[in-house]
Amino acid sequence: MTAQQKTVGRAEGTTDPLEVWIDQDLCTGDGICVQYAPEVFELDIDGLAYVKPPAPPGEEVDLLTEPGATAPVPLPLLNDVVASARECPGECIHVRRMTDGTEVYGPGADAA
Repeated sequence: MTAQQKTVGRAEGTTDPLEVWIDQDLCTGDGICVQYAPEVFELDIDGLAYVKPPAPPGEEVDLLTEPGATAPVPLPLLNDVVASARECPGECIHVRRMTDGTEVYGPGADAA
């Protein structure tokens, strides 16, 4: 089993609510995250990626630009958010459990 298959398999089996945040100090502005999950990520005028909260149908929401700001990960978008964290060249996307703050995907996650 490849590392990619392990990551996707774990993502599909997750039941705990998750949140995502981006370390803008490490963001390279490539926009890969926006390509994978535009509902969760967006590039701002400064060229860096930020998270945004879920938007009600037909409405837009503001980016969360405060350092360390988090947004919930909608379960239908979990695999896209995990792929964003995996493919990010800046290794700046962090996904953690909301219940205990443990990082489950991203550079601070356990590699096991």
